[in-house]
Amino acid sequence: QVQLVESGGGLVQPGGSLKLSCAASGFTLDYYAIGWFRQAPGKEREGVSCISSSIPKTYYADSVKGRFTISRDNAKNTAYLQMNSLKPEDTAVYYCAAGRSCLGTILLGKEYWGQGTQVTVSS
Repeated sequence: QVQLVESGGGLVQPGGSLKLSCAASGFTLDYYAIGWFRQAPGKEREGVSCISSSIPKTYYADSVKGRFTISRDNAKNTAYLQMNSLKPEDTAVYYCAAGRSCLGTILLGKEYWGQGTQVTVSS
């Protein structure tokens, strides 16, 4: 079965950290760019970060730059989003997707989406 599965979300206090994982099954992640997105209630989906496939380049939204780090481990067929210094405004459902390439934080040619994982930042 071809799918992406996110994990690692949860409840964290402001200033805390979480590491999200995006595990692929049924296809090889090596040849895909990976994007992380988030959607808060009542808001549009926002591109958070993107990492290209071949020579990994990374891109971040201004709102998370310096706090979030995207990475990938092709041997594990998994991508990650390390989130530090979390703020209440980071609260959202986070999704990963696999596609053709990154145009900044925009993932072009999306082919696969995960189901999302909830991140809640609250004291």
